[in-house]
Amino acid sequence: MSYKTIVVHCDQSQHAAARYALAAKVALAAGAHLTGVALTGISRYAEWNDSLGAWPLPPHVLDHLRHQAGAALATFERDVAAAGVDQWSSSLYEDDAESGLLQHARYADLLVLGQTDPDDIQFGIVRPLPPELLLQGGRPLLLVPNAGNPPASGAFRHPLLAWNGGTRAARAFTDALPLLKLAERITLLVLNADQDKARHGSEPGADMALFLARHGVRVDVMREFTTLETGAALLGAAAERGCDLLVMGGYGHRRLHETLLGGATRSVLRGMTLPVLISH
Repeated sequence: MSYKTIVVHCDQSQHAAARYALAAKVALAAGAHLTGVALTGISRYAEWNDSLGAWPLPPHVLDHLRHQAGAALATFERDVAAAGVDQWSSSLYEDDAESGLLQHARYADLLVLGQTDPDDIQFGIVRPLPPELLLQGGRPLLLVPNAGNPPASGAFRHPLLAWNGGTRAARAFTDALPLLKLAERITLLVLNADQDKARHGSEPGADMALFLARHGVRVDVMREFTTLETGAALLGAAAERGCDLLVMGGYGHRRLHETLLGGATRSVLRGMTLPVLISH
C-alpha cells in the first residue's frame, strides 16, 4: 500500500502555511500527487439565506468569499512549487468545508487538514473541523497542529500508535502504513489493558505487533496504567517520548442532527501539539 493522491484543505488561516508544508513533505516522501482544495462556502450561505427567507448574499460578499479562496490557492501553489513538488493540482469550489471535503475525500488516500483554531473567525463564527469528515469521509485524516514544531520531513521519525484493541485503531494503523514504513522507531502504546482483558488477550499489543511486523514495520510495545483521561495520557506519552506523529482511531456518534466526537478523540484534537493521523 502507498499513498498516490493526497488532498490538502486550503484556506486563509494563519496556520495554513504549516499545513501546506507538511502536505508537501508527505507527498514528496510518498511520491504522491498533491491536490489543494479551496472552498468558498457560498453554497452553505445560500442555503442559510433560503431557509430564513433572507435576502441573497450581496455581490460584494460573494466576490470576497471567492477572492479569499483564490488567494488561499495561490499561496498553496506558490508553497508547493517552492517545496519541489512536481505532481500537484489545485481546485476551487463553491461548497462549504464539510460537503466539499467529504466529496474529495472519496478520491484521495489521505486528507490533510488543520486543527480547529478558536481565533479563526469568519462572519463572527468559529469554523471548526467538521466531525463528519472523520466519521463519514472513509479516509484517514492527517491533522496539523496550530502549535508545536513541524517535522523536518514527511518521513516521521518516531510515531506513537495508540492501541486499544479496537477496529478503528486497527484501521488507523493500516492507513498509516506508508508513513510507518519510513519511520526510524515506532512505539505501540497500550493503556490500562487490564481493564479489557477480553479485547487485548494475555499479552496486550503482541498480536498487533506481529501484524505490523509482517508488513515490515517493527514496533516497541509499551504497556502503561494511567488515571488520566485517555486523550491527555496519549498526548503526554507522545511528548515524553519525543514522538512526532500520533496514530489513533477516531470515535463519535450521531445525536439527533448533531455529530459528536468521543471524549478521547475530542481532547486530542483540542490539545494536540504534534500531527495526528486519525481514522474511523
